[in-house]
Amino acid sequence: MENQLVLKSVNQLFEYSFFIPAYQRGYRWTETQVKQLLEDIWRFAKNPPKYEQGEEKPFYCLQPIVVKKNMDNKYEIIDGQQRLTTLFLVLRKLKNLIEASKKNFAGITYETRTDSWDFLQNVENRTENDAKQNVDYWHIWQAYQTILKWFQDKADNSGDATPSASIAPSVLNDTKVIWYEINEDETNDSIDIFTRLNIGKIPLTNAELIKALFLQKGNFAEEKATLKQIQIASEWDTIEKTLQDDAFWLFIYNLENPLQYDNRIEYIFDLMKGRTKESEYYHTFNEFLDDFSKNKKDDKPDIDKIWLKIKKYFLTFEEWFKDDELFHYIGYLIACINKDKNETKHIENIIETINSLKEKSLKITKKKFKEYLKRKIKLNFKIDELNYQENKDKDKIRKTLLLFNIQTVLETQKSDMRFPFHKYKSEEWDIEHVRSQNDKEDTDKIKGEPEEWVNDIFDFFVGSNEETKICDFVSKSDVKEDIKEICNALLDYRKKTDKNQKREKFDSAYNLVQTYFGESNVPDNINSISNLALLDATTNRSYGNAFFPIKRKRIIKNDKNGIFVPICTKNLFLKYYSKKLGEVMYWNSDDADDYLKAIEETLKEFLPKETKPEAEEE
Repeated sequence: MENQLVLKSVNQLFEYSFFIPAYQRGYRWTETQVKQLLEDIWRFAKNPPKYEQGEEKPFYCLQPIVVKKNMDNKYEIIDGQQRLTTLFLVLRKLKNLIEASKKNFAGITYETRTDSWDFLQNVENRTENDAKQNVDYWHIWQAYQTILKWFQDKADNSGDATPSASIAPSVLNDTKVIWYEINEDETNDSIDIFTRLNIGKIPLTNAELIKALFLQKGNFAEEKATLKQIQIASEWDTIEKTLQDDAFWLFIYNLENPLQYDNRIEYIFDLMKGRTKESEYYHTFNEFLDDFSKNKKDDKPDIDKIWLKIKKYFLTFEEWFKDDELFHYIGYLIACINKDKNETKHIENIIETINSLKEKSLKITKKKFKEYLKRKIKLNFKIDELNYQENKDKDKIRKTLLLFNIQTVLETQKSDMRFPFHKYKSEEWDIEHVRSQNDKEDTDKIKGEPEEWVNDIFDFFVGSNEETKICDFVSKSDVKEDIKEICNALLDYRKKTDKNQKREKFDSAYNLVQTYFGESNVPDNINSISNLALLDATTNRSYGNAFFPIKRKRIIKNDKNGIFVPICTKNLFLKYYSKKLGEVMYWNSDDADDYLKAIEETLKEFLPKETKPEAEEE
């Protein structure tokens, strides 16, 4: 016995007898769910997709009905009872049209609600009082009333006087379910499958259905079946295991992608088949099912050919990942994919970017492909003109700083360091001012939650936030007077309980600290890229409004503790780019200018060339 995975029209379901086991609850679909099903079928019936002669006629696909054949040749419904019952209720409304085709439902047997089938068969003759006899009757009757009203509304409002006649062919022949018949040898416990699919309503994924499609024994010659099944299953698991490594996964995938994946191999399938947010849920599965019908060899699906395409797609990713330059440049392009507000457009941008890179890599040599990537990365703006004020150039600044870090890593020839795209994406790195803005909005943020800021100042000067240690520190004769003044002002702030007095003491202490660190005046270049760096969200939140030496100390501490710090951010706070050996605790305009020059020098091959003015005619 083997699992069977096929598409069946509603028409074909007539020939089967179904069995609803005791562990299944009764019918519970709401008015919204019933109407949604009817609307979907109606839209398809009125505007079916166009197709060329010789192509398979399009159909509307419902989610899977998972069944298992029992000893009485009845199909136990493990998942899909609600959909199947609703379809039967729709067919009761269309019974005159169906009777003309001489079709009769073989029937549904209920293990515990034995009279439900009789109620279903005669639902059009049941009254509200009949329905109130038990809760299952009530929901069935309510759903049928919803169906009657929906058809009446369509007749009144759609301009179609006979909606039943319009929709009947689509219900019978153009609406299909994914028929997933479980091999009894695979599991004897239908409840386990039911639990997974229904507790939390976890649907069968496209990947699970595609895997079942590939592993059907009937796809292979008898003598090769087991060997081929083992081969594909093993290679499938190897691909999935590789994709489960976040360093690999977040090189090719952005967390902002509207489509999320438990089975990560499904991402490859979706890229191959162009599934977007507007696609049917099982779009990708249906596309592979179509491949199976079109690609035949000896009257069987050419599994080797179809599977080879998947393997080649994955192996392209693997080749990119293993090559340092390809890893960094392609990783950069994927990380910078435009995030459109329209989710479908966003996914289309992802598909277009990755598939165009893949196609290009197959057509030219690796050397030329790398040159192509560099041309594609080129920045078409002047970085010294970027301005962060009101997030004006935020996206361009982020891309520039990301590229600065990547190129710095690549230029470190003797290092085996790689830019960690998985940390960049999962830790939500963002842009932060090197020297704080110290404008009203900036200080108000500190005043809203000042305790962490105060603790940072004490930790910087004293090495502790404990009051006794702070008092001992202040009492020492070798401590500078301006530092004592700051510590005493902050201690006074802590002691105050009145809100207004507390705010007054904080303002006084803040001004003292600001003056001490030389940040009382806001420089002209505060919002230029020369005063910006990439920081992860956690660190950013912890010191976003701190002064330069506080940030510097936190960066050094993180690096010392093995917490990854982007290489250019670390270099900046260690004054690596500063040419003058000035005070390491301050960030001034010379430091900012040297930092900007370092960015421009590192990214010179990606920046627009200066256009020289033409010589004036004599």
